[in-house]
Amino acid sequence: MMQEQDNGQGAFINSLKRNNREIREDRASAISEDTQLVYKRTIEDITINIKKMKREQENMLDLSPANAQSLTLAADFDCNEYVSKDIALGIKIRNAEIKYEIANARYQHLFGEGE
Repeated sequence: MMQEQDNGQGAFINSLKRNNREIREDRASAISEDTQLVYKRTIEDITINIKKMKREQENMLDLSPANAQSLTLAADFDCNEYVSKDIALGIKIRNAEIKYEIANARYQHLFGEGE
């Protein structure tokens, strides 16, 4: 960003003497860096969220007993609740995947690199 000039004066006076172009370049760099970091972080967070939801959905298939003494009885299994939760998770996963696709495409367009 702002570079100190070696003219025997301090940073404050040098900052005051900077021209508009230098000031605009510094501001543009700061805005671009901050935005790029937030985009990267958002994409990473979406990716982690998708993985967690997929793992949760797969774990729903584990109907084994909680311990050696218990069994999940057919009468205790709520099919409606299972289906509702599975579909709801599927929708959340798909929405997150769409959000990821959009965020990643915009990131590539804005910053010229992909995740």
